[in-house]
Amino acid sequence: MMVSKIMLDNRLVEDCSPAKTLEHANNAICKVNIVEMFVTVWLGVLELSTGKITAANAGHERPVIIHPDREAEMIRDKHGFVVGGMEGMKYQDYELQLEPGAKLFLYTDGVPEATAADKEMFTTDRMMKAADKLRAATPKETLVGIRNAVDDFVGDAEQFDDLTMLCVEYKGSST
Repeated sequence: MMVSKIMLDNRLVEDCSPAKTLEHANNAICKVNIVEMFVTVWLGVLELSTGKITAANAGHERPVIIHPDREAEMIRDKHGFVVGGMEGMKYQDYELQLEPGAKLFLYTDGVPEATAADKEMFTTDRMMKAADKLRAATPKETLVGIRNAVDDFVGDAEQFDDLTMLCVEYKGSST
């Protein structure tokens, strides 16, 4: 994962296209991937002056926009293949638009797949309901609130996967 992160960081500076960056990193990793490991990646570039995000998805969970004045929205983006899985894969850029006060929420599969003792999963539906309750929250409060919702659901059951989350609020362009 760290090698992938470094490759993505270095290439994105040169390319500025998330899809092209994923393609380059994927091909480079595949050439030396003797242990056949892969990584899922959601890669987005936020234009601070407009709130426009250009993004590409390599097998990662779908991003969520938490709007300040309406229901949270799961973006049904097209998933590309995981990075490191097969050489020559193509990825597609797409655009999202954040309005001032909107938050972009990203997470690993450990969030919806968090499992209670009775083997029931937390699910993306529960995650989205938790996100809706946090519309007015800061990004940090959003992360804490969703983590608390997961913890309350799971109870004392042992965690089997990581719970990694990122939340960024677009404040709008400064004049």
